[in-house]
Amino acid sequence: MADDFSLSDIKKIAGGEELLAGNFGIEVEGLRVTHDGKLSLRPHPSIFGNKLTNPYITTDFSESQVEIITPTFESIDEAFDFFSFMSDLVNVSLDKDEYLWFQSLPCILPKSSDIPIARYEGDEKAQESMDYRKGLAKKYGLRKQLISGIHFNFSFSEDFIQKLYDNSCSGKSFKDFKDNLYLKVTRNYLRHLWLIVYLTGASVACHKTFNHECVQLMDRQGKSGSLYTSTGCSLRNSSFGYKNLKKLYPSYNSVREFTDDVQSYIDEGVLSEAKELYTQIRLKPKNPPDLLNSLNEDGVRYIEVRTLDINPFYKCGLIKKDMEFIHLLLVYCLLKEESDYAGWQKESLINEERVAVSAFDPDMRLLKDGEETTIKEWGLEIIDRMKVMLEEFGIDCDGILNPMADKIRNPSITYARQIVKLVEEKGFIRAQMRLARSNKITSNYILNQTDLIYDDKFKKYVPIALPGLKDTCATDDVFAEFRGSNLCSIEEELRKLSEEDDNSKSV
Repeated sequence: MADDFSLSDIKKIAGGEELLAGNFGIEVEGLRVTHDGKLSLRPHPSIFGNKLTNPYITTDFSESQVEIITPTFESIDEAFDFFSFMSDLVNVSLDKDEYLWFQSLPCILPKSSDIPIARYEGDEKAQESMDYRKGLAKKYGLRKQLISGIHFNFSFSEDFIQKLYDNSCSGKSFKDFKDNLYLKVTRNYLRHLWLIVYLTGASVACHKTFNHECVQLMDRQGKSGSLYTSTGCSLRNSSFGYKNLKKLYPSYNSVREFTDDVQSYIDEGVLSEAKELYTQIRLKPKNPPDLLNSLNEDGVRYIEVRTLDINPFYKCGLIKKDMEFIHLLLVYCLLKEESDYAGWQKESLINEERVAVSAFDPDMRLLKDGEETTIKEWGLEIIDRMKVMLEEFGIDCDGILNPMADKIRNPSITYARQIVKLVEEKGFIRAQMRLARSNKITSNYILNQTDLIYDDKFKKYVPIALPGLKDTCATDDVFAEFRGSNLCSIEEELRKLSEEDDNSKSV
């Protein structure tokens, strides 16, 4: 396959700033839980308004599953700051005894019949949304539907792609040229996504009330119904995570081949519709509801990376350095020459699932073009090649890449191993609730002690994200009453946490 996007060709045309320029967005799902770590069965908070029309705060599968969506920004900093602010708004808008669950695997679950599917009101779209979720519940089970994660949306700058096109001799239309760019990135990402699973994996424990198949993967038993894995780093990305029932390998040679394959899965009854294809990276068109037709007619608009677990160690479930690394990896996927190994797609899935379940098993091996290798050997090779390629464009990336190399050399500092330590000390539910409460305190502090909600960067978004404020605030200042009534006592929450820590030490 001819490569219109080789490193040498791009280097002649564009500089580092142009290569890194792009558009960024974030989507995160998270459960609402009660103070004792149980799934909240209360309706989606009314302060967030209509789930179908709120562009920033909605639900995913369950009524108990909040989804935060950012607009598109031209920098990671802007996207991350908006998302962090929006997560603070969500956290403090919940009832005082409700919390966001900062973990991809669920909390303590009730019997399946009590898990609430998201309820929608309004037009025909509302009924379609509920019917789709009922179909998923029947097919995959309600418990598995509560697995949550992070999606990172990205597109290269249109000016950058246009510049590459103007200097190419491909003879293709601009649409086909752009599609081929994103298809190359997608293929290379699939080959390398196991590294993201390893570096950002954080779903290593669950409660005994979770899905039976996933519970069976946990080879250790902890306190108060806790189960965890001694070898895995991301059970969400395992074969028993949120995956299609049948392993599917759509072609990524062209958009037409991809859409034809997906349509065949629908025709065969394997998928109900195109969005049920749970790939690790998605090609996103101008009109996502009409995904296949829009891809063919309009082409690829951006890509959606779906590999990241929720990170419980930061108040919004995401660390910016991880976003920055994925951005660099996507750039690398554009620049890197492709392997001609025929079985690459099946091999990439094998590697993904091996790392998810057995990352810390010293005997586990990855497959690289049919040959065995280790996480350390291949992972450090990728990091080194990324450095070399990016340095050719004058991009200083040591601050992002070196910490990732450290995690490869020293698995004990990965998120997964740190979570295992917490679970061993406190149990899964207790450890996660301690983090959830601490995160809510942090969000309260930020919005109570700073003027962030008055910042021009965010102020205009608040009435849209929290339309329920309009019902309670008569003044133009929509924040005055909100700050007075919704923010809990920071001092009281800190006192409770301190007392609990003291009690745990004395036991």
